[in-house]
Amino acid sequence: MACAAARSPADQDRFICIYPAYLNNKKTIAEGRRIPISKAVENPTATEIQDVCSAVGLNVFLEKNKMYSREWNRDVQYRGRVRVQLKQEDGSLCLVQFPSRKSVMLYAAEMIPKLKTRTQKTGGADQSLQQGEGSKKGKGKKKK
Repeated sequence: MACAAARSPADQDRFICIYPAYLNNKKTIAEGRRIPISKAVENPTATEIQDVCSAVGLNVFLEKNKMYSREWNRDVQYRGRVRVQLKQEDGSLCLVQFPSRKSVMLYAAEMIPKLKTRTQKTGGADQSLQQGEGSKKGKGKKKK
């Protein structure tokens, strides 16, 4: 206990950890989701969490090769965790709007859908789906 108290809140190993599974609306609470499903995001990545947190002025760093223990899928897109500094050296909050880890998670989940990468992907996905449907119909006709 004395050892933990001697370490400064500004040490990187004292930053809070946020895994993408915490914010994923495809996960159940048993699978690791930590915020309400209504506020969760579809398949967030650690890079997106890092982008959102650093944009608001939090001190963050990304650990790309870390895995969430409950994550069964070992694909690269599910890897990574973000460490976020909540408290400064003297114990005061870095940003008053983020007093807890839950406040950071809710903010990240709110802002990730607004990222340019997310908004561009949805536009491109709609077009590719429409093209994909058309080609499926053509293939079906050829087979008959």
